[in-house]
Amino acid sequence: MRAINKLLAPLTRRVRLMVGRGVLSLVNDGLKMQGVQVQLLADEVRDLERFQDYGFTSVPHVGAEVAAVFVDGNRDHGIAIRIDDRRYRVKGLKSGEVAIYTDEGDKVVMKRGRIIEITAGTKVRMVTPLLEVTGEIKGLQP
Repeated sequence: MRAINKLLAPLTRRVRLMVGRGVLSLVNDGLKMQGVQVQLLADEVRDLERFQDYGFTSVPHVGAEVAAVFVDGNRDHGIAIRIDDRRYRVKGLKSGEVAIYTDEGDKVVMKRGRIIEITAGTKVRMVTPLLEVTGEIKGLQP
């Protein structure tokens, strides 16, 4: 059994190194693929590319949490696959609801019942040569 464990030790180590969790320490949004610096283990800081979904992009705050993967367990070639920040995440959504949000409290929430709720602390600006609206526009007093 000892001999088998000794033979499997390098493979086990590589598998353990394939996925990492860390804290965001820097973001470079000026690259074609956003770059992030992540503190993984106590003495391990890595520069990674951040993969984001097509059509969506963000610049997360330092201190956000990062999930990263490393091909073949090689920590020199990792990618950040998810970044989340529990300090600002919208909470209390119902099953099926979706939200886009900022740390300042602005948000777009697609709610149950086919309702879209937009919250903006200062204003909502639409930049377009033509705005078409079907249905009524109703002003409400705050």
